[in-house]
Amino acid sequence: MDVIRQFKALSDPTRLRLLHILNEVELNVNEIVSIVDMIQSGVSRHLKILLESGLLAARKEGSFMYYCADTHSENRSLIQLACARIQADPVCRLDLEKARQIIMIRKNRTKRFFSTVAPQWEGLKKEILGSFNLNEVLKERMTGRQSIADLGCGTGELLGYLVQDTPRALIGVDASPEMLEQARIKLPGLRSIELRLGEVEYLPMKDQEVDTVVMSMVLYHIFQPEKAIHEVFRVLKPGGLFFLADFKHHDQEEIKDIIGGTWLGFEKTQVKAWLAQSGFHLQSLDRYAVERGLHIHLFAAKK
Repeated sequence: MDVIRQFKALSDPTRLRLLHILNEVELNVNEIVSIVDMIQSGVSRHLKILLESGLLAARKEGSFMYYCADTHSENRSLIQLACARIQADPVCRLDLEKARQIIMIRKNRTKRFFSTVAPQWEGLKKEILGSFNLNEVLKERMTGRQSIADLGCGTGELLGYLVQDTPRALIGVDASPEMLEQARIKLPGLRSIELRLGEVEYLPMKDQEVDTVVMSMVLYHIFQPEKAIHEVFRVLKPGGLFFLADFKHHDQEEIKDIIGGTWLGFEKTQVKAWLAQSGFHLQSLDRYAVERGLHIHLFAAKK
């Protein structure tokens, strides 16, 4: 019986501690080792037991394997119960502090990347997208929408396309001050565009503020994509539309050297699951070929 295997897995203090960490963030083995201060072989053995019990999920990203609690199944209530019982433990609280520091280091690395490439960003994207004009495709999909938020707006290229259409309220959000500065240079004096500094996982926006959200080639930079999608649901009005464009999963790690990123794209089933869990209803899914044998998926979902 699966439940017996799961209870056996949770009977070990170290495994319970690991589950508590991985219920909060997704980490690779090296990062986990640095938190719990154990040898790698010991950590790997405990992770294997948790995986076999069904309490953990793992994904391979390039040369690394990443682990997180498998809360997308009937295990959710058991995992939540187990983690709730130990969350006040001083060791477990310190574990989470260390885990959050690792995520902060990752985010700072991403911010440094964008601060460096901001002036060249559109040219770098061109290396990957080639002649495919994703902005034009998105503009056509958003005809007639009255209030639009472009999350991870970067240098404001898409906002420049959208403002050419009928007057509307446009909001651009990005975590990089350097990217927003490029957007201000590109889009001077356009009163219909409001630029805001903030992270996609913690949007500087009110509940139900807009009727349309677009996230174009941004999700692969986000460490917790499901959290970002939850935030999109929050800021959308009922019946609002969410357009999500990102890479189909691939194995070309060198792409990160050109345009950065945390993920090597996503399988469509993975994105569909995140959308459904946040409350979205998928309306359409299209695929477009770009350079280097890569493909882009464009999801349209309704709140």
